[in-house]
Amino acid sequence: MTLRPAIAEDARACAEILNTWIDGRDWMPRVHSREDVLAFYQDFVFKRRQVWVLGDPVQGFIALDPANDMVTALYVATPGRGNGRALLNHAKTGRDRLSLWTFIANDGARRFYAREGFHEVRRTEGDNEEGLPDVLLQWERDA
Repeated sequence: MTLRPAIAEDARACAEILNTWIDGRDWMPRVHSREDVLAFYQDFVFKRRQVWVLGDPVQGFIALDPANDMVTALYVATPGRGNGRALLNHAKTGRDRLSLWTFIANDGARRFYAREGFHEVRRTEGDNEEGLPDVLLQWERDA
C-alpha cells in the first residue's frame, strides 16, 4: 500500500475514519458532530500538522506535531493488517522519540503501542474534552 504525504482532499477520508472509530466504541462519547470533526481536520489538522496517509482510497493516517514529536492522531480503517505499524514506523524515521496520548479504555491501542516499544509516562483521570482517563506514552530510539 502506498504511503504518502496527505493533501487537503484527504481530510474528508481521514475524518471519516475517525468518525467511524468514535461511533464504533460504546465507551467513547461523541463530543463533536461528524461535521465538526471534518471541519477541524480541514481547518486545523491539515494546516498545522504533518499528516501522512496510507492507501488509495485512504486506509489509515497519522498526524504529527513536529514541534514536539507528538503523534496527535493515528487511525486505520481496518485494524490488524499492519497499516498502523507502517504509519508509525514512518513517523519514527529520523526521530529519536515520539509521544502520544491514548485512552485507558482503548485496550487494543495500548497493546499495539506496547508492542511498538512505547512505555507509559503518566496518566490522567480524564483531563481531556472527552472526560476519559488517558495515558501518555513515549517511544525512544535505542542508543
